[in-house]
Amino acid sequence: MILSKRFWVNSWLLCCSFILVSSCAINYSFSGVNIDYDKVKSFSVENFFNDSGGGPANMEQLFTESLKDFYQRNTRLELVRTNGDLQFSGAINRYNITPQATVTTTDPNLPDRAGQMRLTIGIEVEYANTVEEEESFKRTFSFFKDYDPRTTSILQVESVLIEEIFESILQDIFTATVANW
Repeated sequence: MILSKRFWVNSWLLCCSFILVSSCAINYSFSGVNIDYDKVKSFSVENFFNDSGGGPANMEQLFTESLKDFYQRNTRLELVRTNGDLQFSGAINRYNITPQATVTTTDPNLPDRAGQMRLTIGIEVEYANTVEEEESFKRTFSFFKDYDPRTTSILQVESVLIEEIFESILQDIFTATVANW
């Protein structure tokens, strides 16, 4: 009897919670999206440009398509060519490979070498929210990944590093625009 009573109480609480959450005007999901889909229905992404002077030739296209895919996977917004309710544009403005740690050799005839190298990518994003204009901004998002040049060259790991960096930057952009954390 006690088990049966707990079951009904828990079921009732779960039902009430579902009704309360589903009746809210702003839709929230476990992916962190905080969008009023009654007002915001679409997004558009202009082609990003590579103003960094580095990186592979298709990097700007890869980022542009990744941004579109990320929002399509994580929201119910419709991708439109231009004039979306949420609009994204910008450029890759940083692509640097810098040494992070030095390895000193014991041989005086050999120079010291970098023990770790860091690939850093920065992307300037101009975000226009046509529904809530005060949420619009222009900001640079940046992230890095390290690799060991003693065991691998940048050409061997570049595409993987870029993909991982883009994923982190996309998550930061998403959080800044529609997750409202």
